[in-house]
Parts: sequence; C-alpha cells; structure tokens
Amino acid sequence: MPKVKLLALPASHACAVAVAMLDAKRVPYRRVDLFPGLSRAWLRLTGFDGATVPALRIDGERIQGSCAIARALDDRWPNPPLFPADPSQRARTEEIENWGDGPLQMTARRIMLLALCHSSEGRTAALEGARLQFHFPTRLAAPLGAPIVRLDAALNGATAAAARADLHALPHMLDQADRWIAQGDLARTPPTAADYQVAASVRMLLTVDDLAPMLAQRPVAELARTVIPTLPGHVPAGVLPAR
Repeated sequence: MPKVKLLALPASHACAVAVAMLDAKRVPYRRVDLFPGLSRAWLRLTGFDGATVPALRIDGERIQGSCAIARALDDRWPNPPLFPADPSQRARTEEIENWGDGPLQMTARRIMLLALCHSSEGRTAALEGARLQFHFPTRLAAPLGAPIVRLDAALNGATAAAARADLHALPHMLDQADRWIAQGDLARTPPTAADYQVAASVRMLLTVDDLAPMLAQRPVAELARTVIPTLPGHVPAGVLPAR
C-alpha cells in the first residue's frame, strides 16, 4: 500500500477537494495542517515546486494542486472514476473543474478571508479538528489567528473593495453552477472532479451566515452539502460589507 501524506490548511476549500476525493476512493492517508500564511515557505523548504496547498506525497512523489491530485488519484486508484470515460463529457468536466479551481475558488477565498479578518469566532471555528504540524495545540494557535489571517488576506488581495466586487459577482457564478446541474454536467453519479471543485467552494461559503440568503434553496448548495458533508468553520452574521 502506497504511503500517502496530505499537506493542507485548516478549513481550506481547496484542501477539502483533495480530502473528499481521497475519501471517495478509500485511500488511507495522513493529513498535516500547515499554518496559513507561513505554508508557502514550508512547502518550498520541503521540496515542492509551488507554494500552494493541497500538496500530496505518494511514496515520495510530490503532487500539488487539486486538479493534478485528481489525475494522480485516478491513475493509481481508478474507482470510482473522477472523470467520465466519454471524451466529450470528460472535456466538459475538465472545463467546469478549471472554472471551479480558478474563478470560483478565488472568489470564495477572498470573501472568506475578509470575513475571518473581522470574526474571532470564525477564526476559532476554522481550527476545529485541525491537525497542525509539530502537533501544535489548536487552543494555542487560536490567539495567533488574527495576524496570520491578515497576512493570508494580503497575499490573496482580500480587501474590502475586492470583497464587494466578489459579492456582486457571486450570484451570477452560483446561477452558472445551477445551470450546469440542470443540464446534467454537475451532480453526476459518481461525483466527478468538477463536482468536488465546485462543491468545496460553495460548502465553505455555507459557513458564513451573511451569505445564507444568497445560498438558500440553490441546487448547488444541496450539491455542496452532499459531496462535502462537513467542513470546519462558522462565521456569524455582520462581518461582510454590503454589496
């Protein structure tokens, strides 16, 4: 059995994609959560080419990014497949996967980081169940959360102005995801890499109370709860700027 280690961040939607795919394929693995804001340097020090998570080691081979991880998992553990066998359907899945890994993921990340900058309760909740490197206790990590989240927000351009633009764009992005579900391109059985990508970002946004009215009754919200049943975090209302 290959030795698999996942390097992640607490409550990260990008890392939730990798976790859900590993679990779906029933691959045993060990997870280590890095410190947000400091993870980039650690990944470079440990031999990864890039500076982002999720990062996976399979018997020493380094694989970085949820899209690359999806393909590596399908190569080694084909069932259940993450991509349709039909070439045209696979191309559609990859198109939606890239959208989920790109515009949707970044929009969700900036919104979440700004919310966490203004919510100590949210920062504490995001650490629930974290497996921090060096076995660092989460109760000691919580007081360090504010400066680390502010650093991560700065690195990702999560300003109030950017969040307003993201909050304006988000309903249109959710509409697009709902259309893909109606067309049968999302919410497939078994879930595809595109399902995991889209679901993880929406599942993270479901932890932000300010977004509840926007997400209520949406098919993509139901997809998110189905594909990613649990995700740490809860940000009470009153932290996001008005659109």
